[in-house]
Amino acid sequence: MDPELLALASTAGTTVVTALTTELWERARASVGALWRRAYPDRADTIEAELTDTRTLLLADGNEAGNGTDAEVSAEEWGLRFRRLLATRPDLALELRRVLDEELTPALSAQQQNQTPSAVFHASATGHARVYQSAGDMHISDR
Repeated sequence: MDPELLALASTAGTTVVTALTTELWERARASVGALWRRAYPDRADTIEAELTDTRTLLLADGNEAGNGTDAEVSAEEWGLRFRRLLATRPDLALELRRVLDEELTPALSAQQQNQTPSAVFHASATGHARVYQSAGDMHISDR
């Protein structure tokens, strides 16, 4: 699978789970349901119900997305679901990116937005070249 699609799926999982613990949860449920409706109409209601179940789990434990094991596991689970969706329907990537960029992420608080991964790296090296990439601190001790 294309690394960009993998990154998008992971970002979608984290963003949607974060949104489920906020007042955005109904918008997130509807947007994700609409994506599934385009790909697998017979599964869309189940996906929306599972999003509601995920929200219930997170709120019952008092977890906010990114602050607890249930939230982290839920983000990974939803990331895998998005990965499977994009593996079979890569044409939905643009719509998923639009939902994240225009509907969900801007409505999250700055702190919640910082919990959502957004870096995508591309590099190629030829010959004896080296590529170093980092989304945070990097310390290189090659000699």
